[in-house]
Amino acid sequence: MTTPEAGAALGIPLDEDFPEIREGVRRICADYPGAYWRQLDEESAYPSAFVKAMTDAGFLSSLIPEEYGGAGLPLRAAGVILEEVHASGGNAAAAHAQMYTMGTVLRHGSPEQKRQYLPEIAAGRLRLQAFGVTEPTTGTDTTKLKTRAVRDGDDYVVNGQKIWTSRALYSDLMMLLARTTPVDQVKRKTDGLSVFLVDMRRAVGNGMTIRPIKAMINHNTTEVFFDNLRIPASSLIGEEGKGFRYILDGMNAERILVSHESIGDAKWFTRTSVKYASDRRVFDRPIGQNQGIQFPIAKAYAQTQAAELMLRKAAAMFEAGRPCGEEANLSKLLSAEAAWEAGEACMQTHGGFAYAREYDIERKWREARVMRTAPISTNLILAYVAEHVLGLPRSY
Repeated sequence: MTTPEAGAALGIPLDEDFPEIREGVRRICADYPGAYWRQLDEESAYPSAFVKAMTDAGFLSSLIPEEYGGAGLPLRAAGVILEEVHASGGNAAAAHAQMYTMGTVLRHGSPEQKRQYLPEIAAGRLRLQAFGVTEPTTGTDTTKLKTRAVRDGDDYVVNGQKIWTSRALYSDLMMLLARTTPVDQVKRKTDGLSVFLVDMRRAVGNGMTIRPIKAMINHNTTEVFFDNLRIPASSLIGEEGKGFRYILDGMNAERILVSHESIGDAKWFTRTSVKYASDRRVFDRPIGQNQGIQFPIAKAYAQTQAAELMLRKAAAMFEAGRPCGEEANLSKLLSAEAAWEAGEACMQTHGGFAYAREYDIERKWREARVMRTAPISTNLILAYVAEHVLGLPRSY
């Protein structure tokens, strides 16, 4: 199990931290109420106006260092931004990739790549919202990726397919993981994978094709096809063949960030449940007076509080530079479960009205369910904990 390093105690905030950031996000979200998100959902449209407002306010560049035009804030602050969007009834999936892909660029990108891209991303003139990893035939077995990038002079030639690449139609850059050395030619199957930063403005129509996927939720997701796409060798991030490690570096940050979204969802569900249970009267008394109504809400609240404590610990450990794989994974597991339980309680509290779109519950319920599957499933987290934390034999 993870043990703290010797030295100073880990500082974990217990109050409502970053109050100015929270209030700023809430003000923006107030201009984009449930009706805005419902219309987008019906039209399968992208929240361009909302994303622009968040970009203009500097929230989406929170993790970019100040020297490149960003705010240079800690990971916890970025998580708070996402949490408040979800707690306000919105959905941050339209823009969160720019946050969780940033670590790979910052840690492994060349000085030239940082100078070229980061100021433009911070200013909102470039969008880094697409992350091409998952493939239809490999699923979570990332080492078996079939998309190839073969060096040809000053270029790489890319062939293959990615699926569930959200926001590809609304991004200027894509972070792409592809195999540069065949798996049968490497010592370890995690070797031979490389990360590229692809300029989609040049790629689409020149070897890259994007097709939207109609899904249960409005995440603007797509499948992307590569047919002899030529990208300059300067698109490579870090060293060739070490991309899997680079992606792993950013996974803890990704899980911590999306866990904040689930905590925000759970808080929205619980607040909505409490209000309705207090206002709705049946048999001449509030329905919230019944234990069958109030107990599930209270239980979901307790789960949310516990999940948030683990999440705050994970964020604090990440910022302190401590190993936090256990805490990041547990945060993802517990926060997704808390959001789901809070959503179920909200559905039951509202009864038939929960299915009416005007209440926003069914939309948020669908969105909350995704977090139990992506970006890492509940079962994979349990497999990680069993093997790497508890020392049990690998189960797959």
